[in-house]
Amino acid sequence: MTRKLFWDDPYRTTLDTTITSVAGEDITVAETILYAFAGGQERDHGTIAERPVVHARKAGTAIVYTLANARGLAPGDAVRMTIDWERRYALMRLHFAAELVLEVAYQTLGSIEKIGAHIAQDKARIDFAWPDNLAPLLPAIADTVHALVAADRPITSAFSDPAAERRYWELPGFARVACGGTHLRRTGEVGAIDLRRKNVGKGKERIEIYLRDQPGLS
Repeated sequence: MTRKLFWDDPYRTTLDTTITSVAGEDITVAETILYAFAGGQERDHGTIAERPVVHARKAGTAIVYTLANARGLAPGDAVRMTIDWERRYALMRLHFAAELVLEVAYQTLGSIEKIGAHIAQDKARIDFAWPDNLAPLLPAIADTVHALVAADRPITSAFSDPAAERRYWELPGFARVACGGTHLRRTGEVGAIDLRRKNVGKGKERIEIYLRDQPGLS
């Protein structure tokens, strides 16, 4: 098992840890702050022992990291891990923005079904099974999300089942949602967002989410 410190403190950017296995360019470590792709959220970028991490994947309760070069590394070695904080923070903000948009859509439309999602550094998207154009609803959804953001409410993030590594986030009175991603401390950190609608096929609608203070990334 890899102890996942990105859940304990998602704002941590460096960690001294220990290698537990090496297989070619793949390694595992005792503890980690580098998130692997899961739940639609892209992986973190960073280094281990000053070597770029080129891939990360979940393997049961462990995370396997592929390095650009693992030569010379061995189990038991003490190594320093670093993350690209600018990327991580953008992912955290877009992730929670998408969570808010999704919950507002559920509460507004009831029977709408999420069929896909992806959180990248430049934008997030949610795909829905829905027969109608969602564009007319976007201003109201955005207004509700902005009200939650402006309230700067604390976000609870914790285990619902520690043994199974199941987690959730919660805004009391609004929603409690199963989710194992990295989460902000407060809603105000999301900032202002823009929503765009795309049709991605018959009976399918996509909402794209952008951070308004990242115009160069959109």
